[in-house]
This record gives sequence, C-alpha cells and structure tokens, in this order.
Amino acid sequence: MRTKEVRIVVDGDSCPVKAEIANTARAHNVPVLMVSSYDHFLRAEEGVTVVQVDRSSQSADLFIANYIASGDVVITQDYGLAALALAKSCAVLSPRGDTFHAGNIEYLLERRHHHAKARRGGKYAKGPRPFTEEDRHFFQQELTKVLLDLQEND
Repeated sequence: MRTKEVRIVVDGDSCPVKAEIANTARAHNVPVLMVSSYDHFLRAEEGVTVVQVDRSSQSADLFIANYIASGDVVITQDYGLAALALAKSCAVLSPRGDTFHAGNIEYLLERRHHHAKARRGGKYAKGPRPFTEEDRHFFQQELTKVLLDLQEND
C-alpha cells in the first residue's frame, strides 16, 4: 500500500508532451514537477511546479534522480535516468508512451552504448522518426493507464 500521493516528475528540457502531461495530471488530480535547465523556459501552471537547474548536461537528470521516490511517475527519454528511476521503483514512460521496465532497460542502455561507440567511430545513423499527433495521443493514453493503475492500487 502506498503511503504518499502519486506525483509526475518530468525531464522537461526536450519533452514534447508537456501540455498533455499537465492536462492528464489535472484530470487525475496528480501534481506535476517539470525540471529543466535555465536554457529552457517553462511556465508553472495549475498543478504544475517548475524547477530550473544549471546548464550542465546532467543537472536536470541529477536533480530528478535525487528528488524521486518509490511510486512516482517519471517522464524521460534518457535511458540512464530511466534506469535510476526504475531502481527507485518508479513507473517510467518516454514522451512517445513507451514504458521502461526491468525487462527492457538493460537492452536499451546497451544499444545506447553501441550507438555512441559507432558515432565516435564516425558512423552516424538517422535520428528518431518525427514526432506525430499519434505519438501525442498514444502517450496520453499510456500516461492515463499508468495513473489509473497507480490510483487503483492505492
């Protein structure tokens, strides 16, 4: 049984679904914390608190890793942060609605390592496919499912 309320913590620097997170969270009465560097301006709104951290490439991730606790929902596309959040028993989603879990995180981290190694060797792959309205809709559906599941198990 949970002893604290569900919270959503967002790695906000490059998150394309901030509005969807805020709307879904409000619909489920769940507070949101968006974390970003000073290079990315985010506006607080009803139910959404914003924390800005310094410009270091890992500052937002480090803040989030130190802030989150068991039962939080973390939104990130960073596999390293996802692994840390899973270790703290958080639910973790990508902005495309993909669920990170114990069964896929090791593979994703290994794939990231191999791609980085290939880039250092001069090989470059195409980037991610363009973000679509279908991605937004799928993300919102998945976040809703996660929140409902956590609230039902409360």
